[in-house]
Amino acid sequence: MQAAKKLILASALALAGTSFAEARTVIYADIEPPALRAEVVPAPRVGYVWAPGYWGWRHHRYVWVGGHYVRARHGYHYRPARWEHHDGHRWRYYGGGWDR
Repeated sequence: MQAAKKLILASALALAGTSFAEARTVIYADIEPPALRAEVVPAPRVGYVWAPGYWGWRHHRYVWVGGHYVRARHGYHYRPARWEHHDGHRWRYYGGGWDR
């Protein structure tokens, strides 16, 4: 019985750890993204960081994703989402996230 409880606990911990993993999806586009839109940034919020808007890729076209506040993480800084020119003719998307 004790071994079964340990196995269940270990399984639960393993599953919980997978929910914190960052999914890495690589997105390429052959069309240059439009210029970023000007956004009115709301008043600062204590304990939050502004994540600026960006052009996302949905259903084979660019769509604007508006900026929003995300909860700050102590010891980290927020890296905004961006598109970078790649291989001389394609654009690669890098999602926003946290860096140390």
